[in-house]
Amino acid sequence: MPFPSRAEPGHRRRKEGLVQSLGLSYPAADRRPVVDLLHGHAVADPYRWLEDATAPETVRWQAAQDELWLNHAAELTERYRLRARVAALSGVGMVSAPMWRGRRHFFLRRTARQDHPILYVVHPQQDAQALIDPTELDPAGNTTLDHWQPSPDGRLLAFQLSRGGTEDSTLYVMDTCTGTVVDGPIDRCRYSPVAWLPDGQSLYFVRSGQVQLHRIGRCDDVRVFTREASYGLEISTDGRWLTVSAANGARNDVWLVDVSVPDKPEPVVAQQGVDARSAVMVHGGRLYAVTTLGAPAGRICVGNPSRPGFADWTELVAEDRDAPLTDVAVLDGPQRPLLLVARTRHTLAELAIHDLHTGERLGDVPLPGLGTIGSLTTRPEGGHEVWFSYTDSLTPGAVYRYDARTRETTLWAAPPGMVDGPRAETRQLVYRSGDGTPVRMLVLARPGASGPRPTVLYGYGGFGQPLTPSYSAFSLAWVESGGVFVTAQLRGGGEEGDEWHRAGSGQSKQNVFDDFVAAAETLIADGWTTPGQLGICGESNGGLLVGAALTQRPELFAAAVCSAPVLDMLRYQYSGLGAAWIPEYGSATDPGDFEHLLAYSPYHHVADGKEYPAVLFTVFGGDTRVDPLHARKMCAALQHASAGSRPILVRLDQDSGHGASAVSRGVALAADMLAFLGAHTGLTR
Repeated sequence: MPFPSRAEPGHRRRKEGLVQSLGLSYPAADRRPVVDLLHGHAVADPYRWLEDATAPETVRWQAAQDELWLNHAAELTERYRLRARVAALSGVGMVSAPMWRGRRHFFLRRTARQDHPILYVVHPQQDAQALIDPTELDPAGNTTLDHWQPSPDGRLLAFQLSRGGTEDSTLYVMDTCTGTVVDGPIDRCRYSPVAWLPDGQSLYFVRSGQVQLHRIGRCDDVRVFTREASYGLEISTDGRWLTVSAANGARNDVWLVDVSVPDKPEPVVAQQGVDARSAVMVHGGRLYAVTTLGAPAGRICVGNPSRPGFADWTELVAEDRDAPLTDVAVLDGPQRPLLLVARTRHTLAELAIHDLHTGERLGDVPLPGLGTIGSLTTRPEGGHEVWFSYTDSLTPGAVYRYDARTRETTLWAAPPGMVDGPRAETRQLVYRSGDGTPVRMLVLARPGASGPRPTVLYGYGGFGQPLTPSYSAFSLAWVESGGVFVTAQLRGGGEEGDEWHRAGSGQSKQNVFDDFVAAAETLIADGWTTPGQLGICGESNGGLLVGAALTQRPELFAAAVCSAPVLDMLRYQYSGLGAAWIPEYGSATDPGDFEHLLAYSPYHHVADGKEYPAVLFTVFGGDTRVDPLHARKMCAALQHASAGSRPILVRLDQDSGHGASAVSRGVALAADMLAFLGAHTGLTR
C-alpha cells in the first residue's frame, strides 16, 4: 500500500506552466511523494497520478503533450512525403487464403482504396459476394471485423465486431445467402473462438471467460467451462469431438468432449498440469497432437480420442530441433493419405510431406521463395488441395495452392494491387549475445550501399511470437529513403522453439535486452551504422524492449519509438490485460519475481542527469490490452530527468486500439514514426 514520503532524491523544482529543459518546454508534471513498500524495498512512483486518464490533471497534461507533439511533427519536413510513400507501398492491399465450407468458400480482400478488408463468400456457380464491409457499417472507420467462422455448410456465418480499437467484440450470426443477421448481438465475446456443430444450428463460443453452447435463435446458452484462460475451440471433421484448449503462458490444458452424447457431455482430459503446449485434433477416428511435450521445437503424436490422455500418445513425426513446428494439414494423396508439416528453420518457412499413418517423410512442397507461409487451409470434408499465403521482405502476401496429385504449387490469388517498390536485398546475420548465445537478425538495405547509414533496429522478443520475413511498407519506405532496417530474432520469441521463448521470459527476461543491445553493438562494430545514426523501434512487448534498451544503454541510440509499451513492470498486472501476462513476466507480488522485475523495469530506471535518445511514445485511446498509462508515466519521468536536448514526446491516437485499425490511421502512424526516427538519425534532415 502506498505511503507518503517527505523527501525524494533528485527532486526538481516545480513551477506553474512549463518546465524548461535545454530549449525544450515540457508540460509541468507534479512529482508526488508516492512510495510503495515492496518486499522490504521502498519504491518511488512519483507519477502514479497519471494512471487515471479521466482525472482533470491528467487530461490537462495530455492536452499539453498533444500540442507539443503537433508542434514537433510540423517541423518533420519529410512527414508528408513519407506518408505518401507508405500509402503507395501499402497499395498492394491484401487477400487471405480461402476457408472452405461445403461448396462455398470465404476470404478477406482489401484494395488500396479501402481502409478495412471486406469479407467475401463465393457460392457455387456465382461470383464473389461481399458479406461484411466494416467501412459500410461505420463510415468513420472505427469498426473492425475481429473474427469470423462459417457453419459446416457455409449457410450461416458467426462474426464479431468491435469499435474504437477496444477489441471488446460483439457476436452476430448472418445468413450468407441473404446477408440478413439472424442472431445476436451477444456481447462480451472478446477473442472468442467459434466451433459449429454439424447441424449448423448450434455453436460453441466463449463469453466472459466461459465456454458456452449457443443454439441459433435461442437465449438459453449452456455453460460448458468456466476458467480464466485464453481458449481455443475446435470441432472434428465428423462433428463428434470438441477440443477445448485453455492456455496459460507457455503451457495449456486440453480436453476432449464427445458432443454426440445426448445428455450433457463430460470433458475428458487430454493434457492437464504439464509444462507443455499441445494442439489436438481428431481426424478419421484418430487423435493427432502437435505438442512440445518432451520436444521444445514440437513433434506430432497420435492417440485414441476415446482415451485422449497424453500418457497414451505415441510419436508419429519426431522433433526437428532446428525447425520449430508451426502448422499441420491432412490431405488425400494419390496413393495414400498425407500429412503436411510446416516448420520455420531459422525464421524461413518449409513445408514437408509425410505419410499420415506411418509418419515417413516423403518430400517437400515447393514454396515460392525463402520467406513466411501463413496458416494451411483445406476442405474439411477432405481433398487433395491445400492453400496458404506467402510473403517475404520484398514480396507482398499472395495465396498459393498445392495439389498433392500433381505435386505442384501454383498462384491462387495475387494481391489486388501492384506497386513499384525499392530495390533492396535481405541478409541474415548471426551474432553473439553477451553470454555467447548465437542470435540472428535480418538486415534489409539497398544493394551495394556501403558505409554507416541511419538504421532502425526492430525487435519484439516475447510470448513465443516469432518475427519472420514479411512485406512491410514501413520498413521499405525507410530503406527506399537510404536507411537500413534490421529485425532481430531475440530470445523470448518463437523463432527457435519453446526453449528460445523460455530463455527470454520470466526471470530470464534480461536475456532479451542483452540480445538487443548486442545486435546494436554488432551493427556499429561491423560498420552498418553509428550511435548517432541508430534508432530503435518496438511495439507492445517490443515497447518494453525499447524502454529497457534506452534506459540501460542510452548512449547507443540516437532515437527510439516506443509504441503501446509495457513499462511499469511492478504494476503492469493491474491494468489492461496485464493479469494474463504473469506467466510471461512474473509478478511483483512474488519476492523472487520482484527482484528481477525491478532490476529492468524501464520506468524505475529513468535516472536524473542522463542524456537519453530522442523518444516518441505512440499510444491509443481505445487500447484495452496495454493501458497508455505506461507511456504517460515514462514520458513524464524522462522529460523530468533528461539532461540532453533531444525531445521526449508522446503521440496519442484517441480512436484506435492495440489491434487492427483503419489502414489510413496505420499509414499516418507509420509515417510519423519514420519521420521522427529519420529526423533524429540523420536520414531525413
